[in-house]
Amino acid sequence: MRKVMTLLACLTAAGVLQAADPNYHVVKEIQIGGEGGWDYLILDPATHRLYVSHATKIVVADVETGQVVGEISDTPGVHGIALAPELGRGFTSNGRGNSSTIVDLNTLKPLGTVPTGANPDSIRYLRDRHEVWTFNHTGGSITAFDPMSGKVIATIEVGGELEEAVEDPAANRVYVNVEDKGSLAVIDTRTHSLVATWPITECEGPTGLAFDAKNHLLLSACDGKMAVTDSRSGKAVTSFPIADGVDGNGFDDATGLAFASSGTGVLTVAHEDAPNKFRVVQTVKTQPSGRTMWLDPATHRVYVPVAATTSGPNGRRQVTPDTMKVLVLGTEP
Repeated sequence: MRKVMTLLACLTAAGVLQAADPNYHVVKEIQIGGEGGWDYLILDPATHRLYVSHATKIVVADVETGQVVGEISDTPGVHGIALAPELGRGFTSNGRGNSSTIVDLNTLKPLGTVPTGANPDSIRYLRDRHEVWTFNHTGGSITAFDPMSGKVIATIEVGGELEEAVEDPAANRVYVNVEDKGSLAVIDTRTHSLVATWPITECEGPTGLAFDAKNHLLLSACDGKMAVTDSRSGKAVTSFPIADGVDGNGFDDATGLAFASSGTGVLTVAHEDAPNKFRVVQTVKTQPSGRTMWLDPATHRVYVPVAATTSGPNGRRQVTPDTMKVLVLGTEP
C-alpha cells in the first residue's frame, strides 16, 4: 500500500509540474494592413491602445476591439515610441530623420521635434528622471532630452551599434545592448555617463533586452541563445537556447517566464526555475517575420507583429502590402 501511495504521490507531483507549464497560443489577431516594415511596439494598459511602428508612421489599435483607432504620421523610418501617459505625451524614434517627435497622446498630433544622434532605435521614458532617452544605433550615442521642452540635456557617447535598453531605477542605471560588439553598456542616469562595458559571453548580435529586477538579471537575446548577466557585477550567470533571428524579448515578473520572438516564426518561452537556471517550457508557432514582441505584464499576453513576405533585391525579404497584423498570444482557452 505504501508503494502505491508513493507512486500516486509521484504521479500527482508530476501532473502538478506539467500543469504549471504554460500553454501559449494565438488567441486573437489585430489587422494592421498598409505597406512597409516595422520594429518595436508598446501597449498602454490604461487606454488599451497598442502603438505599432510601421514604416513612416505609428499605427494605433485598440486591443479590446481589435480595431485601428488612429495613427501618428510623419515619423520617417520610425523604430518605436515611448509613452508618458501622466504627461499626455509620447516620443518616437525616427531612424531616418535622426530625430524624435513629441506627440499628444490624446490627439495623436505632433507637438515638436527633437534632434538626436544618427538612426535612433530604442527609446525610453525614464519616469524617475523625467527624461526621454533615444539609443542611436548608427551614431553610437544616447540623446537625453526634457519631455516637455524638448531641450537636449545630454549626449552620452557609448560607441557601437546600440539596440534595446532597460532601466533599473533603484540602481540609477540604464543598460543597453551593443549589437556589433556583443556587449552591454552601463550608463549612470544621474551623471549621464558611461560607467562600464561588459562583454556578453559567447554572444553574437545582442538585440532584445529584458530585465528581472528581483534577481538583478539582464536577459540579452543573441543569435541562437539568451544570455543572462548579473546587473550588479556584469558576470555571466547562464544561458538557454532560443531560435535564430530574435529581435525582441521580455520577462514576466509575476510568472517567472521569459519570452523571445523570432523572425523564423517561433516564440520561445522559458521558466526561471532559480535565479541561475532557466528551462525552456514551450516553443510556440507564430509566423515567419515575427521577430519583435511586446509583453503585457497585466494580462501576461504577448503581442507579435507579422506579415507575409516575398524575396526582394539582394535576398532581403519584402513585406507584402496589406498583410501586416499583430498576433496576440495568451494562455486562456
